[in-house]
Amino acid sequence: MKKLFTLSFVVCSLYAQTTYDVDALVVEALKNAPNLQIAKLNYNANTQRYNIAYGSYLPKVDLQLNATQTSMSDVPFNPNDMKNDTLLSGHLTLAQIIYDFGGISGKVDSSHYNAKASLMQEKQFILNKKRDVKEAYYKVLEAQALIDVQKENVKLNEAQLYRAKRYYEAGIRTKIDVSDAQVSLIKAKINLKNAQYTLKLAYAALDKVVGFSAVIREYDVVMPQLQLDSLYNSIEDYDLTLQHAVTYAYENRYEMKQQHFTIQAQNANIKSVSSAYYPSIYLLADYTKQHTQEFNAFLPEDKWNIGLSLNWNLYEGGATKANTQLTKIQKDIASTQLRDNLLQIKQEVTNAYIGVERSKDSLELSQSLVSVSNEKFDQASKRYEHGLSDFIELQQARQGYIDAKASLVIDYYNYYIAKAYLDNAIGR
Repeated sequence: MKKLFTLSFVVCSLYAQTTYDVDALVVEALKNAPNLQIAKLNYNANTQRYNIAYGSYLPKVDLQLNATQTSMSDVPFNPNDMKNDTLLSGHLTLAQIIYDFGGISGKVDSSHYNAKASLMQEKQFILNKKRDVKEAYYKVLEAQALIDVQKENVKLNEAQLYRAKRYYEAGIRTKIDVSDAQVSLIKAKINLKNAQYTLKLAYAALDKVVGFSAVIREYDVVMPQLQLDSLYNSIEDYDLTLQHAVTYAYENRYEMKQQHFTIQAQNANIKSVSSAYYPSIYLLADYTKQHTQEFNAFLPEDKWNIGLSLNWNLYEGGATKANTQLTKIQKDIASTQLRDNLLQIKQEVTNAYIGVERSKDSLELSQSLVSVSNEKFDQASKRYEHGLSDFIELQQARQGYIDAKASLVIDYYNYYIAKAYLDNAIGR
């Protein structure tokens, strides 16, 4: 018997689905999201651009090897006699920048700040993914809770149909009450079916956000047990005021940090482009090694040079001036976009904060509505039982009670979705 139990446990474990909470789903989403992978690649690309720019500080060393077949007259001994020979040569050159008035340093700084800007973009993608996963997760929980509400509705209608039949058989109520109860039960079952399909759609939306591509769903989410009579008391107020939330967003939103780095990159570009007005000073050195059989007397075997070189473009049709003005315009555009981002962030935070407050108030009223609707349904049941009301009044009270519970569930999860959007709006 013990072996049979162990075998059954192993078999069941093989078919058990993975269960995720919201944090685990966020981790899976970060693994699977294509846009996050693109953001990482963009950051890596900008890092390599920085390495390329920084390489300009270091000396440039080139080696050239040649093997040529040559023919020349035996000058001065026999100018009319052509001799063939093989010339082997090697040429080693070195060029080291000494000073270029900020040309290279501007490129290095620009690529450095662009890399940081792309890193901020990647971090913002991560925050957006966390928000989207939370929203999809709460929609799944909401759909499951609404199924429970509709199951209760079916049970209430089944009980009413049973009672209507008993009353009809006893001659207390007419046949129409039985028919009305049957219609109400069918509608309740339809609503339950629709709620079950809504859950499947919610899981499909969650699959897309997280990046699960399996045709058959192989996981479940953690389903908390809701105490519907105390949902409002279970929530916590947001820990920031609106003013503090806006200030926090200005300091922590990754779009703001990205824009600051973009402006710094444009300042570095201005420095780099403006350096074209001035000369560049290089240290140049080269060494040549040659070897022949016939012409060693005329060609030196070793030769080297070392010196300073000044390169200065004096005129190129106004291109330097145009490039400098272009980079200044790009910097002004980035600065203007920063001011526009401030206004946009303020609006986003304000809208999200009001959304949290609105959903909280709606939840409080929905909680009260469930209590009142439950009391009304209880009173309507007693009135119907004692023949003081008809089935329509009872049905309206019961449907009002079910609708109130459904609204409570929706408002409860809307509150957490609103908090997720507010967290995203302020940059956390």
